[in-house]
Amino acid sequence: MTGSGSDSAGQQYDATPFLPRRGGLAALRRSAAECQGCPLFQDATQTVFGAGSTSARVMLVGEQPGDQEDRQGEPFVGPAGGLLRKALQEAAIDVDQAYVTNAVKHFKFTTATRGKRRIHKAPSLREMTACRPWLNAELHLVDPEVVVALGATAGKALLGSSFRVTKDRGTLIPFPQEGERDGGRFVVATLHPSAILRSDDREAAFAGLVSDLRVVAGALDGKS
Repeated sequence: MTGSGSDSAGQQYDATPFLPRRGGLAALRRSAAECQGCPLFQDATQTVFGAGSTSARVMLVGEQPGDQEDRQGEPFVGPAGGLLRKALQEAAIDVDQAYVTNAVKHFKFTTATRGKRRIHKAPSLREMTACRPWLNAELHLVDPEVVVALGATAGKALLGSSFRVTKDRGTLIPFPQEGERDGGRFVVATLHPSAILRSDDREAAFAGLVSDLRVVAGALDGKS
C-alpha cells in the first residue's frame, strides 16, 4: 500500500475544488468520480457516491464504503447493507424512498500481513472534513426531512466531534443549521449495521437498530 490517508504535514485536504458549479445529483456523481481531495483516492478502486431517490424523505449516512462497496461502486451492497434493508423494512420505512450515502466516499483500508484481504480502517478527522462538501451537496439536493447517522463517524461528521452514539442514539436531534434548508430537519443516530454484524448478541443489537429506525418512521408520519 502507499499509505492512503496519511496526514502529511501541511497538506491541504479538501474536496471543494472538485465539486461541479451546477447540476443535480448526476453531475455531482460524475464529478465525485474524479475527486482527489484527500489521499484516499490513491488506493481505493473508485469513488462510492450516494444512491437512492432524489426526493427521499430520509437520508442514511454511514462511515465509508466497505470492501464490496469499493469493488461495485455502490453504497451498502455488502452484508451490512443487507441487514440495513431488513431493518428499514421492519421499521416500515420504504427502502425505495430512501437515499443512502457515506461521510467518506473512498474505502480506507490496510492489507493483511498474509494474503490480500483488505481490512477496514477508520477515516481520520481530516479525511472526513475533506469529504464533507460532497455530503453537504447531497443534503442540499436531496433535502431530506430526517437524516440517520449510522455509527460514530457519521454522527461526528453531521453533529460535531462531541457526538457519542451511545449517549445520543434513538432520539430526534435538531440538525445543526448551516443554511436556510436545514431548519426543521432532524438527525437520528443509531449503530452502524456492521457493528451489529460484529455484536456478541446480534439479535438484541438488531432490535435496537429497528427501534431507532421506528423513531425515524414516527417523525416522517408526523410530517405527512
